[in-house]
Amino acid sequence: MDLVIKNARVADGTGVPAYRAHVSVVGGRIAEIHRTGPPPATSGETLDADGLTLAPGFIDMHAHTDLALLRDPAHTSKAAQGVTLEVIGQDGLSYAPVDDTTLAAIRRAIAGWNGDGSDIDFDWRSVGEYLDRLDRAHTDPDGNRGIAVNAAYLIPQGSLRMLAVGWEDRAPTPTELDLMRAETAKAMREGAVGMSSGLTYTPGMYAQDAELTVLCRVVAEHGGYYCPHHRSYGAGALQAYEEMVALTREAGCPLHLAHATMNFGVNKGRAGDLLELLDKALAEGADISLDTYPYTPGSTTLAAVLPSWASEGGPDATLDRLRDDATAERIRHHLEEIGSDGCHGVPVEWETIEISGVTDPAHTHYVGRTILQTATATGRTPWDTARRLLLDDRLGATILQHVGHEENVRTIMRHRVHTGGSDGILQGAKPHPRAYGTFPEYLGKYVRELGVLSLEECVAHLTSRPAARLRLADRGTVREGYRADLVLFDADTVAAGSTYEVPRAYPTGIPHVLIDGKFVMRDGRRTDVIAGRTVRGPAYRPANG
Repeated sequence: MDLVIKNARVADGTGVPAYRAHVSVVGGRIAEIHRTGPPPATSGETLDADGLTLAPGFIDMHAHTDLALLRDPAHTSKAAQGVTLEVIGQDGLSYAPVDDTTLAAIRRAIAGWNGDGSDIDFDWRSVGEYLDRLDRAHTDPDGNRGIAVNAAYLIPQGSLRMLAVGWEDRAPTPTELDLMRAETAKAMREGAVGMSSGLTYTPGMYAQDAELTVLCRVVAEHGGYYCPHHRSYGAGALQAYEEMVALTREAGCPLHLAHATMNFGVNKGRAGDLLELLDKALAEGADISLDTYPYTPGSTTLAAVLPSWASEGGPDATLDRLRDDATAERIRHHLEEIGSDGCHGVPVEWETIEISGVTDPAHTHYVGRTILQTATATGRTPWDTARRLLLDDRLGATILQHVGHEENVRTIMRHRVHTGGSDGILQGAKPHPRAYGTFPEYLGKYVRELGVLSLEECVAHLTSRPAARLRLADRGTVREGYRADLVLFDADTVAAGSTYEVPRAYPTGIPHVLIDGKFVMRDGRRTDVIAGRTVRGPAYRPANG
């Protein structure tokens, strides 16, 4: 045996009651599970896990670390949480497939999520090339190459549309639709696990249901799933959920709802309405899952709240409209009086929009204050304040949007198709604490402190359920023959260290994390091991056959 973990309390990911066992690891896989008797003999190492819970590594179903995995060989923000696999390419905007023109535009459009990429050599254009680049991103002292944690990739529908159609708000021509269909099939064969959309982000939001249905059929034919950030989380949220359920059933495509929340005042206490909709569809045979984070605020870019027409044509066109006084007044009218589609159909409440980061250090005085607070302090109107920041920071500012409801968060996380997703953005001076704290927050606050979920049930939400959605045959459960992607935590002390005031603090109570049987966290410290690889979808066909 390479490693024997003895005296562990095993929460195996299936949801059954935890049991005491010794678990042995050989060649990166779980070799034996001994529920009785002494631990097996080993010429390798023995770890005494008395007082610790052993679980499958956590799967983050919604991550925005597309460049962070290339940038940072340690990636401790996730490894320290017990995350062993992340799903990236979220919300319809990422860096493959692209050409030279779309890559430049995408780098600007999501600089608030991932930085501008000036430190990255963008030597890929296709999904396969990007995944190959991840697999050779870093090298550890033993010569292992890869990334800090495993990663799976979703085809970003907005980037795909940008590649074929551009930033225009119109239906694609037949030729353009054929190109998107072909690129989707190619990306699935190159290893994508599905497709994401950002239907409140341009240019993805310009796609109508017929276009999305065509692409979802291709995804389904290749064994993938559709993960939409749908058209509204505010006014019209239920209708937006209904649209996605109907669309994917028409396409015959599994549906995974991204950060499935019910936000803004219009949806306070309405989580039950969403679950009733989902339960009806599930009873009728729909294949649906969802993810959430255990916090009430959301996080995105300040530019995202603008009406979609203001963003047509790309970032430069948006900035031109903001510079023009008459057009800027029209934008303000939509934001403050009508409710823009970028702000989910709800008139903006400037007191809920807190600046979390800027790309230009000259504007750090905005960070940590709401737009209303800065406006009051400077004697300007909230719109003038937001407009000035959008122009001066060239659309790069990120925000926390305090529009969630605790009762909705708790209700949704109890559902049987729920999984965990951090939606964590690592950029900015004051990012959302979910980037560093989502998984220990579930275990510490919602299991131990509040009892919203049992420990075993919560572990299942974070492991086997997402593994099933990703169609992973050998991950997500502590089972003989499965990969030894494992986390050991103290159920009595595990807690998120990150807060809104100190968002980059690491969790406590998670001393050990293993990927492929190798310690990436040991005694609460990041090792120098690089054990992560890309996890490719069921349609993957290696280029060399």
